[in-house]
Amino acid sequence: MSQVTKFDNLDVLVTHLRDLLINGLPQKDKPNKQIRYLLLFAYNGTGKTRLSMAFKEAGKTDDIADTLYFNAFTEDLFNWDNDLDNDSQRVLKINKDSRFFEGLQELEMENRIRPLLQRYADFDFVINYDDWTINFIREDKSVSPSERIEHIKISRGEENIFVWCFFLAISQLAVDTTEEDEPYHWVKYIYIDDPISSLDDNNAIAVASHLSQLLKNQSRIKTVISSHHTLFFNVMWNELNEKRKLQPYFLSVDTENNDYALRYTKDTPFFHHIALLKQLNEAAESDNLYTYHFNILRNILEKTATFHGFKNFSACIKKDANDPDGIVHARMINVLSHGNYSLFEPTEMLPENKRYFKTILSGFMQDYRFDPDLFPPQAEQTNANLEGAAQS
Repeated sequence: MSQVTKFDNLDVLVTHLRDLLINGLPQKDKPNKQIRYLLLFAYNGTGKTRLSMAFKEAGKTDDIADTLYFNAFTEDLFNWDNDLDNDSQRVLKINKDSRFFEGLQELEMENRIRPLLQRYADFDFVINYDDWTINFIREDKSVSPSERIEHIKISRGEENIFVWCFFLAISQLAVDTTEEDEPYHWVKYIYIDDPISSLDDNNAIAVASHLSQLLKNQSRIKTVISSHHTLFFNVMWNELNEKRKLQPYFLSVDTENNDYALRYTKDTPFFHHIALLKQLNEAAESDNLYTYHFNILRNILEKTATFHGFKNFSACIKKDANDPDGIVHARMINVLSHGNYSLFEPTEMLPENKRYFKTILSGFMQDYRFDPDLFPPQAEQTNANLEGAAQS
């Protein structure tokens, strides 16, 4: 039976969450279990953004906050000047009065943001500290020599990723802070609400994996993450639960009584590797295979190898007559999963690489049997289809 706790209002819920992070989870006849991460799954309309703001406000003392937060209000700190008169000098304006941008120029934020942004997108940017604007730049490679185009209007999805990378860079500064006189020394908690609301599943995986690495490599700051995105929730669950410092909950609200409920989700875990495998299976069947699918396949192989006690993912690659030692297929995975692919402009695999991909995936699904109901019409038929496509 799942554990359900009810709260009369938002303030009581916030007090409970902060108490969990400060004092830990009470256990019968044992010391409190210390918590580093709270992971909340909630549907849109539940009040996740209101909860994040209430959590932030509860940490204020004499106007000094203790929470660095990312939510819809964070995105509102940036707004477009589309140069309606000339339609040429389009820039993204920064709200310089926000504490979010504390010490921005002195900290050389461009050099901190750019390596993060390059993981996801192919555009560049320059921050003008005189008028607090951002000029976005893209290289036009359709002409020779290539042409540098400035003041471009990036898409909504690209803007979301840029703001997210901005936040990640600031979070890294907060994580690295050790002295009282350093910027962001005041951050005791990070609260992240739906960082991937406008992104596709592939970006959800990339963002979740990257975020989890940042959070796992530190112990000073505790974190609350809320999301309505199942796949993002699943990845965070798997990545952050390694040392049992995570408490995952399903958050719901009774709109009539305006009270909230937290249900501990251990009894109904989400299996992110199944979701990934289903995605790869569907992509292989439809022949809609892109370069980033090799990254996802490697992720599944590595986790399977770890679960079965192998030192290398190559142990989970099926051997066949053409590759009796699995060396060729392992090398293909190594080479093709290390590209820094832009998920906004996916690149379709070459036909030969598609054949390799389908052969490896087919062999994996044969060796490691999953519930056939998860892979309609049937896993056996799927494998036969994949084998046929791989040999064609």
